[in-house]
Amino acid sequence: MTDDFPGPKTRAVLERGIPLFRNGLKFSDEMKKAGQRGFRSVRQIVLDKAHGDFVWDMDGKRYIDFQNGWATNPLGNTHPEIIEAVNNAHKRYGFHYDHPLRYDLAEMLADIMPGKALPRFNYEVSGTEAAEAAVHLALTHTKRRYIIAFSSAFHGMSFGAKMLSGLAGANSTYLEGWVGGVIRAPYPYSDEIPADMSEEQYVDYCLWYLDNHIPNCVAEKNNIAGILVEPGLAEGGNWIPPTSFLRGIRDICTRNDWLMIADEVLTGLGRTGKLWAVEHYDVIPDILVVGKNLSGGIEPCAGIAARDDILGDNDKFSSGSTFAGTPGGCAAGIKTLEIYERDKIVEQAAHLSAVAADIMGGWEQYDVVRQVRCSGLLMGVSFQKPASAEAGEENWWSARAVRGKMLENGVWAICDKEDTIRMYPALNMDEKILREGLAVMEDAIRGVDEQGHSEGNAPAFPTGSAGF
Repeated sequence: MTDDFPGPKTRAVLERGIPLFRNGLKFSDEMKKAGQRGFRSVRQIVLDKAHGDFVWDMDGKRYIDFQNGWATNPLGNTHPEIIEAVNNAHKRYGFHYDHPLRYDLAEMLADIMPGKALPRFNYEVSGTEAAEAAVHLALTHTKRRYIIAFSSAFHGMSFGAKMLSGLAGANSTYLEGWVGGVIRAPYPYSDEIPADMSEEQYVDYCLWYLDNHIPNCVAEKNNIAGILVEPGLAEGGNWIPPTSFLRGIRDICTRNDWLMIADEVLTGLGRTGKLWAVEHYDVIPDILVVGKNLSGGIEPCAGIAARDDILGDNDKFSSGSTFAGTPGGCAAGIKTLEIYERDKIVEQAAHLSAVAADIMGGWEQYDVVRQVRCSGLLMGVSFQKPASAEAGEENWWSARAVRGKMLENGVWAICDKEDTIRMYPALNMDEKILREGLAVMEDAIRGVDEQGHSEGNAPAFPTGSAGF
Protein backbone atom coordinates (compact mmCIF):
# COMPACT_ATOMS: atom_id res chain seq x y z
CA MET A 1 0.00 0.00 0.00
CA THR A 2 1.23 3.47 -0.79
CA ASP A 3 1.29 6.35 1.64
CA ASP A 4 -0.51 8.67 -0.80
CA PHE A 5 -3.82 6.80 -0.54
CA PRO A 6 -6.39 8.12 -0.10
CA GLY A 7 -5.68 11.24 -2.14
CA PRO A 8 -5.22 14.68 -0.62
CA LYS A 9 -8.79 15.94 -1.14
CA THR A 10 -10.29 12.81 0.40
CA ARG A 11 -7.78 12.84 3.25
CA ALA A 12 -8.52 16.50 3.97
CA VAL A 13 -12.27 15.81 4.24
CA LEU A 14 -11.64 12.83 6.55
CA GLU A 15 -9.29 14.80 8.78
CA ARG A 16 -11.82 17.62 9.00
CA GLY A 17 -14.91 15.44 9.32
CA ILE A 18 -14.10 12.38 11.42
CA PRO A 19 -13.30 14.40 14.59
CA LEU A 20 -16.85 15.81 14.47
CA PHE A 21 -18.42 12.43 15.19
CA ARG A 22 -18.26 9.45 17.55
CA ASN A 23 -14.79 9.00 19.07
CA GLY A 24 -13.70 12.13 17.22
CA LEU A 25 -11.84 13.48 20.23
CA LYS A 26 -9.35 10.64 20.14
CA PHE A 27 -9.00 10.23 16.36
CA SER A 28 -5.70 12.12 16.02
CA ASP A 29 -4.13 10.33 18.98
CA GLU A 30 -5.20 6.94 17.65
CA MET A 31 -3.68 7.69 14.26
CA LYS A 32 -0.39 8.69 15.90
CA LYS A 33 -0.37 5.48 17.92
CA ALA A 34 -1.08 3.45 14.80
CA GLY A 35 1.88 5.07 13.06
CA GLN A 36 4.16 4.30 15.99
CA ARG A 37 3.13 0.63 15.80
CA GLY A 38 3.90 0.55 12.08
CA PHE A 39 0.30 0.35 10.89
CA ARG A 40 -0.81 2.00 7.70
CA SER A 41 -3.15 4.97 7.71
CA VAL A 42 -6.90 4.52 7.61
CA ARG A 43 -8.19 3.00 4.37
CA GLN A 44 -11.37 4.98 3.96
CA ILE A 45 -12.92 7.11 1.26
CA VAL A 46 -15.45 9.92 0.95
CA LEU A 47 -17.75 9.80 -2.06
CA ASP A 48 -17.93 12.64 -4.55
CA LYS A 49 -20.15 10.80 -7.04
CA ALA A 50 -21.99 7.49 -7.52
CA HIS A 51 -23.51 6.01 -10.65
CA GLY A 52 -24.33 2.49 -11.81
CA ASP A 53 -21.68 -0.03 -10.74
CA PHE A 54 -19.19 2.62 -9.61
CA VAL A 55 -18.44 5.31 -7.04
CA TRP A 56 -15.80 8.05 -7.17
CA ASP A 57 -13.93 9.62 -4.25
CA MET A 58 -13.11 13.30 -3.74
CA ASP A 59 -9.91 12.92 -5.76
CA GLY A 60 -11.69 11.41 -8.77
CA LYS A 61 -10.55 7.83 -8.17
CA ARG A 62 -13.12 5.30 -9.37
CA TYR A 63 -14.13 2.17 -7.43
CA ILE A 64 -16.18 -0.89 -8.30
CA ASP A 65 -19.03 -0.79 -5.81
CA PHE A 66 -19.41 -4.00 -3.80
CA GLN A 67 -20.62 -2.00 -0.79
CA ASN A 68 -23.74 -0.89 -2.68
CA GLY A 69 -25.13 1.60 -0.19
CA TRP A 70 -24.98 -1.13 2.46
CA ALA A 71 -27.03 -3.36 0.14
CA THR A 72 -29.75 -0.80 -0.61
CA ASN A 73 -29.12 -0.21 -4.34
CA PRO A 74 -30.44 -3.32 -6.11
CA LEU A 75 -30.28 -1.67 -9.53
CA GLY A 76 -27.01 0.17 -9.03
CA ASN A 77 -26.36 3.72 -7.87
CA THR A 78 -28.63 6.63 -8.79
CA HIS A 79 -30.92 4.72 -11.12
CA PRO A 80 -32.44 7.42 -13.38
CA GLU A 81 -35.92 5.90 -13.66
CA ILE A 82 -36.30 5.66 -9.89
CA ILE A 83 -35.02 9.20 -9.41
CA GLU A 84 -37.53 10.45 -11.95
CA ALA A 85 -40.40 8.56 -10.27
CA VAL A 86 -39.46 9.97 -6.86
CA ASN A 87 -39.11 13.51 -8.20
CA ASN A 88 -42.52 13.28 -9.87
CA ALA A 89 -44.08 12.09 -6.61
CA HIS A 90 -42.45 14.94 -4.71
CA LYS A 91 -43.72 17.50 -7.21
CA ARG A 92 -47.24 16.09 -7.25
CA TYR A 93 -47.84 15.19 -3.59
CA GLY A 94 -45.08 16.81 -1.56
CA PHE A 95 -45.45 15.02 1.73
CA HIS A 96 -48.87 13.79 2.83
CA TYR A 97 -49.91 10.60 4.55
CA ASP A 98 -52.87 9.61 2.37
CA HIS A 99 -52.03 9.25 -1.29
CA PRO A 100 -52.82 6.50 -3.84
CA LEU A 101 -49.23 5.29 -4.21
CA ARG A 102 -49.28 3.70 -0.76
CA TYR A 103 -52.19 1.50 -1.83
CA ASP A 104 -50.67 0.70 -5.22
CA LEU A 105 -47.42 -0.48 -3.67
CA ALA A 106 -49.20 -2.51 -0.98
CA GLU A 107 -51.14 -4.36 -3.71
CA MET A 108 -47.93 -5.08 -5.62
CA LEU A 109 -46.22 -6.40 -2.50
CA ALA A 110 -49.14 -8.65 -1.60
CA ASP A 111 -48.92 -10.20 -5.05
CA ILE A 112 -45.22 -11.14 -4.70
CA MET A 113 -45.12 -12.33 -1.09
CA PRO A 114 -44.13 -16.00 -0.50
CA GLY A 115 -47.06 -18.16 -1.51
CA LYS A 116 -49.12 -14.95 -1.77
CA ALA A 117 -49.91 -15.78 1.85
CA LEU A 118 -49.10 -12.41 3.47
CA PRO A 119 -51.60 -9.93 1.98
CA ARG A 120 -51.60 -7.30 4.76
CA PHE A 121 -48.93 -4.58 4.92
CA ASN A 122 -47.81 -1.91 7.38
CA TYR A 123 -45.38 0.81 6.27
CA GLU A 124 -42.28 1.82 8.19
CA VAL A 125 -39.38 4.12 7.33
CA SER A 126 -36.50 1.68 7.82
CA GLY A 127 -35.79 -1.99 8.35
CA THR A 128 -34.99 -1.18 11.97
CA GLU A 129 -38.50 0.11 12.64
CA ALA A 130 -40.00 -2.72 10.61
CA ALA A 131 -38.24 -5.36 12.73
CA GLU A 132 -39.54 -3.73 15.89
CA ALA A 133 -43.04 -3.52 14.41
CA ALA A 134 -42.97 -7.21 13.47
CA VAL A 135 -42.14 -8.19 17.04
CA HIS A 136 -44.84 -5.96 18.52
CA LEU A 137 -47.33 -7.40 16.05
CA ALA A 138 -46.42 -10.93 17.13
CA LEU A 139 -46.73 -10.07 20.81
CA THR A 140 -50.13 -8.40 20.44
CA HIS A 141 -51.52 -11.12 18.17
CA THR A 142 -50.50 -14.00 20.44
CA LYS A 143 -50.97 -12.05 23.70
CA ARG A 144 -47.61 -13.45 24.85
CA ARG A 145 -44.51 -11.78 26.26
CA TYR A 146 -41.39 -13.46 24.82
CA ILE A 147 -39.69 -13.48 21.45
CA ILE A 148 -36.79 -15.72 20.45
CA ALA A 149 -33.92 -14.13 18.50
CA PHE A 150 -30.43 -15.31 17.57
CA SER A 151 -26.81 -14.74 18.44
CA SER A 152 -24.97 -12.48 15.96
CA ALA A 153 -28.27 -11.43 14.40
CA PHE A 154 -28.70 -7.78 13.49
CA HIS A 155 -32.07 -6.06 13.32
CA GLY A 156 -31.10 -2.41 13.60
CA MET A 157 -29.54 0.27 15.78
CA SER A 158 -32.53 1.73 17.60
CA PHE A 159 -33.04 0.99 21.28
CA GLY A 160 -35.58 -1.76 20.65
CA ALA A 161 -33.70 -3.28 17.71
CA LYS A 162 -30.52 -3.49 19.79
CA MET A 163 -32.47 -5.61 22.27
CA LEU A 164 -33.40 -7.97 19.45
CA SER A 165 -29.94 -8.10 17.90
CA GLY A 166 -27.26 -10.53 19.05
CA LEU A 167 -24.11 -8.60 18.19
CA ALA A 168 -21.72 -7.99 21.05
CA GLY A 169 -19.54 -4.98 21.78
CA ALA A 170 -20.59 -1.36 21.50
CA ASN A 171 -23.89 -2.35 19.91
CA SER A 172 -25.30 -3.47 23.26
CA THR A 173 -22.89 -2.34 26.00
CA TYR A 174 -24.76 -1.18 29.15
CA LEU A 175 -28.06 -2.32 27.69
CA GLU A 176 -27.79 -5.84 29.08
CA GLY A 177 -30.41 -5.20 31.75
CA TRP A 178 -32.97 -3.99 29.21
CA VAL A 179 -33.28 -7.17 27.16
CA GLY A 180 -36.45 -8.17 29.00
CA GLY A 181 -38.62 -10.41 26.82
CA VAL A 182 -35.93 -11.35 24.28
CA ILE A 183 -34.60 -14.92 24.53
CA ARG A 184 -31.30 -15.49 22.75
CA ALA A 185 -30.64 -18.75 20.87
CA PRO A 186 -27.56 -20.04 19.00
CA TYR A 187 -27.38 -19.66 15.22
CA PRO A 188 -25.81 -22.54 13.27
CA TYR A 189 -22.67 -20.97 11.83
CA SER A 190 -20.90 -23.17 9.31
CA ASP A 191 -17.47 -22.21 10.65
CA GLU A 192 -15.79 -22.65 14.07
CA ILE A 193 -18.46 -25.13 15.16
CA PRO A 194 -18.13 -26.03 18.87
CA ALA A 195 -17.44 -29.35 20.55
CA ASP A 196 -16.11 -31.04 17.40
CA MET A 197 -19.65 -31.32 16.06
CA SER A 198 -20.36 -31.78 12.38
CA GLU A 199 -22.39 -29.04 10.72
CA GLU A 200 -25.45 -31.34 10.76
CA GLN A 201 -25.01 -32.06 14.46
CA TYR A 202 -24.72 -28.37 15.22
CA VAL A 203 -27.94 -27.61 13.35
CA ASP A 204 -29.67 -30.40 15.28
CA TYR A 205 -28.38 -28.89 18.53
CA CYS A 206 -29.63 -25.40 17.61
CA LEU A 207 -33.09 -26.78 16.79
CA TRP A 208 -33.11 -28.85 19.98
CA TYR A 209 -32.27 -25.68 21.92
CA LEU A 210 -35.31 -23.94 20.42
CA ASP A 211 -37.70 -26.84 20.83
CA ASN A 212 -36.58 -28.20 24.19
CA HIS A 213 -34.20 -26.10 26.21
CA ILE A 214 -36.03 -22.78 25.90
CA PRO A 215 -39.58 -24.02 26.71
CA ASN A 216 -38.33 -26.33 29.47
CA CYS A 217 -35.71 -24.10 31.10
CA VAL A 218 -36.20 -20.47 30.04
CA ALA A 219 -39.86 -19.57 29.41
CA GLU A 220 -43.21 -21.30 29.25
CA LYS A 221 -44.03 -22.49 25.75
CA ASN A 222 -47.41 -20.78 25.90
CA ASN A 223 -45.78 -17.45 26.74
CA ILE A 224 -43.53 -17.37 23.64
CA ALA A 225 -44.90 -15.35 20.73
CA GLY A 226 -42.52 -16.48 18.03
CA ILE A 227 -39.05 -16.70 16.50
CA LEU A 228 -37.38 -13.80 14.71
CA VAL A 229 -34.81 -15.10 12.21
CA GLU A 230 -32.71 -13.80 9.34
CA PRO A 231 -32.68 -16.40 6.53
CA GLY A 232 -29.12 -15.26 5.90
CA LEU A 233 -27.22 -13.73 8.82
CA ALA A 234 -26.11 -10.55 7.07
CA GLU A 235 -24.42 -8.05 9.41
CA GLY A 236 -23.28 -10.96 11.55
CA GLY A 237 -21.04 -12.15 8.71
CA ASN A 238 -23.20 -13.32 5.77
CA TRP A 239 -23.72 -16.77 7.26
CA ILE A 240 -25.96 -19.03 5.17
CA PRO A 241 -28.14 -21.41 7.22
CA PRO A 242 -28.71 -24.98 6.01
CA THR A 243 -32.11 -25.92 4.62
CA SER A 244 -32.85 -28.08 7.65
CA PHE A 245 -32.53 -25.09 10.00
CA LEU A 246 -35.17 -22.85 8.43
CA ARG A 247 -37.49 -25.78 7.83
CA GLY A 248 -36.94 -26.87 11.41
CA ILE A 249 -37.90 -23.41 12.67
CA ARG A 250 -41.06 -23.49 10.58
CA ASP A 251 -41.96 -26.89 12.01
CA ILE A 252 -41.24 -25.82 15.61
CA CYS A 253 -43.34 -22.67 15.22
CA THR A 254 -46.24 -24.61 13.73
CA ARG A 255 -46.23 -27.30 16.43
CA ASN A 256 -45.88 -24.83 19.31
CA ASP A 257 -48.28 -22.21 17.93
CA TRP A 258 -45.46 -19.66 17.65
CA LEU A 259 -45.14 -17.14 14.82
CA MET A 260 -42.22 -17.37 12.42
CA ILE A 261 -40.92 -13.88 11.60
CA ALA A 262 -38.47 -13.68 8.68
CA ASP A 263 -36.32 -10.55 8.68
CA GLU A 264 -35.66 -10.13 4.96
CA VAL A 265 -34.52 -6.51 5.12
CA LEU A 266 -31.18 -7.43 3.55
CA THR A 267 -31.85 -10.87 2.08
CA GLY A 268 -35.15 -10.03 0.39
CA LEU A 269 -36.06 -8.82 -3.08
CA GLY A 270 -33.49 -10.79 -5.04
CA ARG A 271 -30.33 -10.51 -2.95
CA THR A 272 -29.96 -14.29 -2.65
CA GLY A 273 -30.91 -15.12 -6.23
CA LYS A 274 -34.57 -15.63 -5.40
CA LEU A 275 -37.16 -12.96 -4.71
CA TRP A 276 -37.22 -13.94 -1.02
CA ALA A 277 -34.51 -15.92 0.76
CA VAL A 278 -37.12 -18.14 2.43
CA GLU A 279 -37.92 -19.51 -1.03
CA HIS A 280 -34.60 -21.39 -0.92
CA TYR A 281 -36.02 -23.32 2.03
CA ASP A 282 -39.59 -23.77 0.79
CA VAL A 283 -41.07 -22.21 3.91
CA ILE A 284 -43.64 -19.44 4.34
CA PRO A 285 -43.27 -17.22 7.41
CA ASP A 286 -46.18 -15.73 9.29
CA ILE A 287 -44.68 -12.24 9.21
CA LEU A 288 -42.05 -10.93 6.78
CA VAL A 289 -39.90 -7.82 7.29
CA VAL A 290 -38.94 -5.92 4.12
CA GLY A 291 -36.67 -2.91 3.52
CA LYS A 292 -33.43 -1.85 1.80
CA ASN A 293 -33.89 -3.03 -1.82
CA LEU A 294 -37.53 -1.92 -1.80
CA SER A 295 -36.50 1.73 -2.00
CA GLY A 296 -34.32 1.27 -5.09
CA GLY A 297 -31.55 3.06 -3.23
CA ILE A 298 -33.21 6.45 -3.60
CA GLU A 299 -35.90 7.00 -0.96
CA PRO A 300 -36.54 5.18 2.36
CA CYS A 301 -39.35 2.65 2.31
CA ALA A 302 -39.84 -0.44 4.49
CA GLY A 303 -42.53 -2.39 6.29
CA ILE A 304 -43.99 -5.69 7.37
CA ALA A 305 -46.28 -8.13 5.60
CA ALA A 306 -48.44 -10.62 7.51
CA ARG A 307 -51.31 -13.06 7.30
CA ASP A 308 -54.88 -11.78 7.31
CA ASP A 309 -55.62 -13.06 10.79
CA ILE A 310 -52.47 -11.44 12.26
CA LEU A 311 -52.60 -7.94 10.80
CA GLY A 312 -56.13 -7.73 9.44
CA ASP A 313 -57.81 -7.45 12.85
CA ASN A 314 -55.49 -6.39 15.68
CA ASP A 315 -56.51 -3.34 17.66
CA LYS A 316 -53.63 -3.71 20.15
CA PHE A 317 -50.91 -3.31 17.52
CA SER A 318 -49.75 0.16 16.57
CA SER A 319 -46.70 1.21 14.63
CA GLY A 320 -45.65 3.66 11.97
CA SER A 321 -44.01 7.04 11.55
CA THR A 322 -44.59 10.47 10.10
CA PHE A 323 -42.32 9.41 7.25
CA ALA A 324 -43.64 5.86 6.78
CA GLY A 325 -45.10 5.25 3.33
CA THR A 326 -44.24 8.68 1.95
CA PRO A 327 -45.20 9.48 -1.65
CA GLY A 328 -41.53 9.47 -2.64
CA GLY A 329 -40.82 6.20 -0.86
CA CYS A 330 -43.80 4.43 -2.38
CA ALA A 331 -42.96 5.80 -5.82
CA ALA A 332 -39.45 4.39 -5.45
CA GLY A 333 -40.87 1.01 -4.44
CA ILE A 334 -43.36 0.87 -7.31
CA LYS A 335 -40.77 1.78 -9.95
CA THR A 336 -38.23 -0.67 -8.46
CA LEU A 337 -40.71 -3.56 -8.65
CA GLU A 338 -41.71 -2.58 -12.18
CA ILE A 339 -38.06 -2.71 -13.28
CA TYR A 340 -37.59 -6.04 -11.48
CA GLU A 341 -40.36 -7.56 -13.58
CA ARG A 342 -39.48 -5.84 -16.86
CA ASP A 343 -35.74 -6.56 -16.74
CA LYS A 344 -35.90 -9.95 -14.98
CA ILE A 345 -33.65 -8.69 -12.20
CA VAL A 346 -33.93 -11.75 -9.96
CA GLU A 347 -32.90 -13.98 -12.85
CA GLN A 348 -29.92 -11.69 -13.50
CA ALA A 349 -28.93 -11.93 -9.84
CA ALA A 350 -29.12 -15.73 -9.97
CA HIS A 351 -26.83 -15.78 -13.03
CA LEU A 352 -24.30 -13.42 -11.45
CA SER A 353 -24.33 -15.47 -8.25
CA ALA A 354 -23.33 -18.57 -10.21
CA VAL A 355 -20.48 -16.61 -11.80
CA ALA A 356 -19.32 -15.35 -8.39
CA ALA A 357 -19.54 -18.77 -6.75
CA ASP A 358 -17.45 -20.30 -9.54
CA ILE A 359 -14.74 -17.63 -9.18
CA MET A 360 -14.67 -17.64 -5.37
CA GLY A 361 -14.84 -21.42 -5.07
CA GLY A 362 -11.05 -21.81 -5.07
CA TRP A 363 -10.21 -19.05 -2.62
CA GLU A 364 -10.03 -21.36 0.39
CA GLN A 365 -6.65 -22.51 -0.98
CA TYR A 366 -5.17 -19.37 0.59
CA ASP A 367 -4.07 -19.86 4.18
CA VAL A 368 -5.55 -16.55 5.35
CA VAL A 369 -9.00 -17.49 3.98
CA ARG A 370 -11.01 -19.49 6.46
CA GLN A 371 -14.28 -19.80 4.56
CA VAL A 372 -16.09 -18.51 1.46
CA ARG A 373 -19.87 -18.08 1.70
CA CYS A 374 -22.31 -17.22 -1.09
CA SER A 375 -26.08 -17.23 -1.27
CA GLY A 376 -26.85 -15.43 -4.47
CA LEU A 377 -25.14 -12.04 -4.21
CA LEU A 378 -25.02 -12.21 -0.41
CA MET A 379 -21.29 -12.90 -0.38
CA GLY A 380 -18.76 -13.15 2.42
CA VAL A 381 -15.18 -14.30 2.97
CA SER A 382 -13.95 -14.90 6.51
CA PHE A 383 -10.26 -14.66 7.30
CA GLN A 384 -7.75 -15.87 9.84
CA LYS A 385 -4.36 -14.55 10.87
CA PRO A 386 -1.38 -15.93 8.93
CA ALA A 387 0.94 -18.55 10.32
CA SER A 388 3.64 -15.90 10.87
CA ALA A 389 1.36 -13.71 13.00
CA GLU A 390 2.60 -12.70 16.41
CA ALA A 391 0.74 -13.40 19.64
CA GLY A 392 -2.11 -11.00 20.17
CA GLU A 393 -2.89 -10.44 16.53
CA GLU A 394 -6.54 -10.92 15.57
CA ASN A 395 -8.18 -12.68 12.62
CA TRP A 396 -9.93 -9.48 11.63
CA TRP A 397 -6.58 -7.80 10.99
CA SER A 398 -6.15 -10.06 7.94
CA ALA A 399 -9.62 -9.08 6.74
CA ARG A 400 -8.77 -5.40 7.17
CA ALA A 401 -5.48 -5.83 5.30
CA VAL A 402 -7.25 -7.46 2.35
CA ARG A 403 -10.00 -4.89 2.35
CA GLY A 404 -7.42 -2.09 2.42
CA LYS A 405 -5.60 -3.50 -0.61
CA MET A 406 -8.91 -3.88 -2.43
CA LEU A 407 -9.81 -0.28 -1.75
CA GLU A 408 -6.45 1.01 -2.91
CA ASN A 409 -6.82 -1.02 -6.10
CA GLY A 410 -10.31 0.22 -6.85
CA VAL A 411 -12.86 -2.10 -5.20
CA TRP A 412 -15.09 -0.94 -2.33
CA ALA A 413 -16.42 -3.62 0.05
CA ILE A 414 -17.52 -3.81 3.68
CA CYS A 415 -15.32 -4.82 6.59
CA ASP A 416 -16.12 -3.60 10.08
CA LYS A 417 -14.12 -4.82 13.06
CA GLU A 418 -14.89 -8.39 12.09
CA ASP A 419 -13.06 -11.22 10.38
CA THR A 420 -15.32 -11.16 7.30
CA ILE A 421 -15.33 -9.03 4.17
CA ARG A 422 -18.88 -8.71 2.89
CA MET A 423 -19.92 -7.90 -0.68
CA TYR A 424 -23.33 -6.79 -1.96
CA PRO A 425 -23.00 -5.93 -5.67
CA ALA A 426 -25.98 -4.60 -7.55
CA LEU A 427 -28.31 -7.36 -8.72
CA ASN A 428 -27.90 -6.20 -12.32
CA MET A 429 -24.16 -5.47 -12.21
CA ASP A 430 -22.37 -5.86 -15.52
CA GLU A 431 -20.82 -9.34 -15.49
CA LYS A 432 -17.47 -7.99 -16.70
CA ILE A 433 -17.38 -5.53 -13.80
CA LEU A 434 -18.24 -8.27 -11.32
CA ARG A 435 -15.43 -10.44 -12.66
CA GLU A 436 -13.00 -7.52 -12.57
CA GLY A 437 -13.89 -6.69 -8.96
CA LEU A 438 -13.50 -10.29 -7.80
CA ALA A 439 -10.13 -10.51 -9.61
CA VAL A 440 -8.95 -7.46 -7.67
CA MET A 441 -10.15 -9.07 -4.46
CA GLU A 442 -8.34 -12.32 -5.15
CA ASP A 443 -5.16 -10.40 -5.96
CA ALA A 444 -5.47 -8.64 -2.58
CA ILE A 445 -5.99 -11.97 -0.81
CA ARG A 446 -2.97 -13.45 -2.59
CA GLY A 447 -0.82 -10.48 -1.60
CA VAL A 448 -1.75 -10.68 2.08
CA ASP A 449 -1.33 -14.44 2.03
CA GLU A 450 2.15 -14.19 0.53
CA GLN A 451 3.10 -11.49 3.03
CA GLY A 452 1.98 -13.78 5.81
CA HIS A 453 4.28 -16.51 4.55
CA SER A 454 7.31 -14.21 4.51
CA GLU A 455 9.31 -14.64 7.69
CA GLY A 456 9.09 -11.57 9.88
CA ASN A 457 6.88 -9.77 7.37
CA ALA A 458 3.30 -9.99 8.58
CA PRO A 459 0.66 -7.94 6.72
CA ALA A 460 0.55 -4.19 7.30
CA PHE A 461 -2.74 -4.16 9.12
CA PRO A 462 -4.74 -0.95 8.89
CA THR A 463 -6.51 0.39 11.91
CA GLY A 464 -9.16 2.96 12.72
CA SER A 465 -12.62 3.60 11.32
CA ALA A 466 -12.20 1.95 7.93
CA GLY A 467 -15.45 0.03 7.77
CA PHE A 468 -17.31 2.34 5.41
